[in-house]
Amino acid sequence: MKNGFKAIEKKNIVDDVFEQIKEKIVSEEWQAGQKIPSENELCSMFNVSRVSIRSAVQKLRDLGLIATRHGKGSFVSDRATSFDIHMTAPIMNLSEKEFLDIMEFRELVEIKCIELAVLRADDDDIAAIEKALNDMKANQHDYSKYSIADYQFHLAIVKASKNELFVHIIDRLKNVYYYHLKELNRVLADMEDSLSGHSQQLEAIKSRDMEAVRRLVHEGNNNVTVQTIKRLHEQKEKR
Repeated sequence: MKNGFKAIEKKNIVDDVFEQIKEKIVSEEWQAGQKIPSENELCSMFNVSRVSIRSAVQKLRDLGLIATRHGKGSFVSDRATSFDIHMTAPIMNLSEKEFLDIMEFRELVEIKCIELAVLRADDDDIAAIEKALNDMKANQHDYSKYSIADYQFHLAIVKASKNELFVHIIDRLKNVYYYHLKELNRVLADMEDSLSGHSQQLEAIKSRDMEAVRRLVHEGNNNVTVQTIKRLHEQKEKR
């Protein structure tokens, strides 16, 4: 393939793009201060979407390997020459126990609430869920704002359950829930896959498909759990 990149075929597209660009930088094939290809050029080189490219570049930015200059593009950072090759991804500031505790809570509450939403959601509920999803799409390149919209999406489903106790519990746990979502979105950075899963949940609620909503929540949480546990174990091994 042109420019020495390989076409992306694996499921975790963002990580694959991230690793290939990182290798160009740490090997000094791309020198400090050098401008990297534009988003459109990278999309063409990797044959992936702009969302995936932006998410991968954001991860490189978080590590200090790339610096973006407004109106000029992105450049290899001067800090790249002192980069620790073992630091391959942002550090997740959650312990495995903290993560698993909230994922167990999420699966229990989210499956029940989305089941109730299938039965009870009215037009206003559907509109609120859809608005949160649109806010997620609009902020997919800013993980903090994306995570706020992500929380609002799940809260809208809880409200659609029409169970005031669930609403009260999730509202009281807002800070914990949001921090959890923000860490996942910051570190995993796979907004394209996240948006796809959330969109499918909305469509399943609209079509009153009980089996689909159960499956989507379970599969989504299982996928996040596998990726996060892998990341946490990698961090532990590097200490």
